[in-house]
Amino acid sequence: MSGEKIAINGGLVVKQNRGRQVLKANVLVENGIISRISQEQLRGDIEINATGKAVMPGFANTHCHAAMSHLKGKLDDINLHGFLERTFELDAKRTEEGLFNSALLSMAEMISSGITLFSDLYYGEDEVEKAAAKAGIRAALFWNTLDERLTTQKGNPVKNAERFISGGKRTDLVHRGIGVQGVYVASDELFPEVSEVAERYSTLIHMHVSETRKEVYDCLRDRGKRPVELLASLGFLSPRLLIAHAVWVNMNELNAMAKSGVMVSWNAISNAKLGEGGIAPVPEMQKRGILVSLGTDSNGSNNSLNMFECMKFSSLQVKGQRWDASMMDAQSMLDMATINGYSSLGFRNGGTIEEGNLADIITVDLKAPNMVPSSPENIVQNIVYSANPGNVCDVIIGGKILKKDYTLLTIDVEELAEAKFI
Repeated sequence: MSGEKIAINGGLVVKQNRGRQVLKANVLVENGIISRISQEQLRGDIEINATGKAVMPGFANTHCHAAMSHLKGKLDDINLHGFLERTFELDAKRTEEGLFNSALLSMAEMISSGITLFSDLYYGEDEVEKAAAKAGIRAALFWNTLDERLTTQKGNPVKNAERFISGGKRTDLVHRGIGVQGVYVASDELFPEVSEVAERYSTLIHMHVSETRKEVYDCLRDRGKRPVELLASLGFLSPRLLIAHAVWVNMNELNAMAKSGVMVSWNAISNAKLGEGGIAPVPEMQKRGILVSLGTDSNGSNNSLNMFECMKFSSLQVKGQRWDASMMDAQSMLDMATINGYSSLGFRNGGTIEEGNLADIITVDLKAPNMVPSSPENIVQNIVYSANPGNVCDVIIGGKILKKDYTLLTIDVEELAEAKFI
């Protein structure tokens, strides 16, 4: 229970605080918050022996479509245009039960692999929220919108999003927001409507932007501007906006993004798997102060929800492209996967192991062959370049233990495997 005191003793704590400290310490969790970090042995209602483990913040996956988990292996080896056509066709046949079960399956995978917060962009977010409540995971849920004439949703997408946002209170575990599928299915008139809803309810906005070269060229052909230029002309760029992908953006667009405070979710694996050709100019984003985090995208376009894989692949992709092994160093990648992700989704008191912050904590086995030897000097590098989801021992979200000694506690995956997903 989140009300119980949890003492985590004997671990190597990767704090991710301002000084990026790594130290042998013990951590006490009370009422969903990290209440104490000490060299002294701590006592709790529940005690976790973290000897031989890293104790670190959970990961934040800032771009996902959780209710697409059942599509893994069914949308492979096709480009984004074909992927979207097939996805829209399948979306039209989905039920609330299918959305719930598929989302819950994604959450089982995410929790198991150390993801404690995720961002979701889809319709039917009320079902995703129910699944998140059952799983116990933290979430930022964005109801996806597009032009009504193009949607498979019942009713007007913007009104559906507003209904979802206004239907419940913002909580410690769930933030609600509004999304846009992309400029390719959204007319100029849609964006002011979305902005108005976001401003009225003080929510973030999430959308796909410049994911493919085709998207950019089609936008230039049909509307005379590149996607980011179009959004700027419509007054849509703002600190509320978290954009996914941003692969095909030029320097003028990056300057506009930086000036307006736009945030970016980098989805390198999905982009590569869909054969999009480009690599997001993340070093240039960082130089301009743009907040960059990491996203897996869906199981349809990535096939796994694995932040360890995201950190390593994303880093290596840029190193190789730029002929510079110093780029996207391990600490930068861990920052993107933790503190940057939490900040991007509006949970600014998370993503670090500090007193007073959210108790979203994972432990990682340092005695596994792939993690030996680990010490304060190389633990961050080992987490980014050597670890995998199988190394995650324990997961705590909001002071509640969701995975203990490698066992998932809140979701019965064997039972879920027999569920209806359509």
